[in-house]
Amino acid sequence: MRAVIQRVSSASVVVNNKTISQIGWGFLVLLGIEDSDSREDIEWLSKKIVNLRIFNDALGVMNQSLLETKGEAIVVSQFTLHAATKKGNRPSYIRAAKPNIAIPLYEAFVHQMETALGKQIGTGVFGADMKVALINDGPVTIIIDTKNKDL
Repeated sequence: MRAVIQRVSSASVVVNNKTISQIGWGFLVLLGIEDSDSREDIEWLSKKIVNLRIFNDALGVMNQSLLETKGEAIVVSQFTLHAATKKGNRPSYIRAAKPNIAIPLYEAFVHQMETALGKQIGTGVFGADMKVALINDGPVTIIIDTKNKDL
C-alpha cells in the first residue's frame, strides 16, 4: 500500500457535479493498493497515519497527531500511485490491484481508519472520475509505502 498524506485546512471530493465528501482541518489521504497488500498492511498504515505527528502544538512545532487533534479525514483510492515510469513515457499500472482485490482492501482500510479515529471519515467513489480539491496546509505532504517501512 502506498499513501500520500496531505495536511489540509479543507478538502472535498466531487463526483458527477455532486460533493460526496467534504472536510475542514485534517488529512486528505490518497491510497494506492497493489495485489500483494494484506490486512497487515492495512493495520500498520492506518495506525501510522492516525498517529503521524504533523500538526502544530501550542509552540508551533509539528508534534500532534490526527488522533490527538480530532481532525477529519478523507481517503481516496488512487491506482495511479503505483504507476511504473521506468520505460517510455506512458505509465504502466500493472502493479495496481484490480478492483476485485482493491475494493475490499480499500473498504477495510477506511473501516480501520474510522475505528482508530472513533468517527466516520470521508471517501471517494472507487473507479469514478473524481474532482478532488484541497487546500494543503503548510504545505505538508508525506508519502508512506508499506513495502518500504525504512523510509
